[in-house]
Amino acid sequence: MSSQDIPEENLPQEQGAAHGAAGHGNTAVAQRADDNPFADPGLPAHKPRIQDIDERAAKRSERAVALMFTLSMLSTIAFIACFVIFPVDQLVYIWPFGRVSALNFSLGLTLGGALFFIGAGAVHWARTLMSDQEVADERHPIAASPEVKAQVMADWAAGNEESGFGRRKLIRNTMFGAMALVPLSGVVLLRDLGPLPEKKLRTTLWAKGKQLINMNTMEPLRPEDITVGSLVFAMPEGLEMDDHEFQKEIAKAALMIVRIRPDDIKDKRELEWSHEGIVAFSKICTHVGCPISLYEQQTHHVLCPCHQSTFDLSDGARVIFGPAGHALPQLRIGVNTEGNLEALGDFAEPVGPSFWERG
Repeated sequence: MSSQDIPEENLPQEQGAAHGAAGHGNTAVAQRADDNPFADPGLPAHKPRIQDIDERAAKRSERAVALMFTLSMLSTIAFIACFVIFPVDQLVYIWPFGRVSALNFSLGLTLGGALFFIGAGAVHWARTLMSDQEVADERHPIAASPEVKAQVMADWAAGNEESGFGRRKLIRNTMFGAMALVPLSGVVLLRDLGPLPEKKLRTTLWAKGKQLINMNTMEPLRPEDITVGSLVFAMPEGLEMDDHEFQKEIAKAALMIVRIRPDDIKDKRELEWSHEGIVAFSKICTHVGCPISLYEQQTHHVLCPCHQSTFDLSDGARVIFGPAGHALPQLRIGVNTEGNLEALGDFAEPVGPSFWERG
C-alpha cells in the first residue's frame, strides 16, 4: 500500500505538510526547536563551591585530603607490622565473623584501608579543590591534529594549574608518600613464596628416649605387640591428639612400624637401626607428603595411595616405582628398661618432600 492510499488525516505531520505544500501550494511551517524532545538542553549555570570563594574552606579540604593520604601511609605500615607480628595459625574471635585467622583479617583490613584512603582522598580532592567547570566537547576523529595536540597540552597545563598540584604542596607530598608506600605491601607478600630458612622442617618431635605410642590404643608399643607381616602406626610420647600443634607435628612425626625377618632385610644400616627385625620408617611420602598406608606382606612394599610411589621396606625403603624422589627416612629404635620400644634419636634426614633450602 503506498502513501497515496492512506487517508490524509493518518499521514505523519511532516509528510502531510509536504503533501499539502506540493498539492495545495501552502507554506510548510517549521517545527519549533523547543518542541524537539531531543534538543540539546545545554549546561546548567555554574554554581561556585564554598572552596572557590573561601580560602579557609579550601584549606580545610586540603587538610582533609592530606589526612586521608596520611591514614593510607599508616595503614600500609600497619599491614607490614601485622604480617610480621601475627603467626599464620593464630585464631581470634571477631564478632560477627566468629573465629578467624588473625593474620588474614588484619592483612585484609589494613590493605583495604590503605587503598580506600588513597581513593577517598583523590575523590575529595577532585570534588572540592579541582575545577568543576563542565565543558562540552564535540566528537572528533581518532587521529588528533597538531592543533588538537596543542590544545590538549594547553588543557593539561590549565588543569594542573586549577588543581593546585604545584601550589598545594601538603596534598602533593602526602599523596606521593601514600602511593610510594602501598607497593611495599606486595613486596612483603613475597615472603609467602616459601618458608623462611629455618630448621623447623629438618627436625621432628622424635628424640632419644621417647617411647613409640600406638595411635590406635594410645599405649606404648612393646616388641611382642608387632608380628611379622603386620603394620602399626605410632607417634612420639607426649604428643596428644587434642594439642593445638598436633596436626603440624604429626605431619612430620607420623611413623609406620613393620616386623621383617632379619634375614630378609637387605640394607645393612636398616638392620642395625632395627630391633629384632622391627623397623620404623616415616609415614610421610617423599613425593608430596601424602600418608602411606598400603602394605604388601609378601614383598614388604608400601604404596602411597596418592600417586602410587612404591617403597621397599626390606631395602632401606628405597623408591622402586613412582614419582617420589628419595627413600623414606628411617628412625633408629631400641627397647628401654621397661621393655617398651623407644627412639634412639631423631630422623637422620628431613621427612617428607624436598624443600628449597634443604640443600
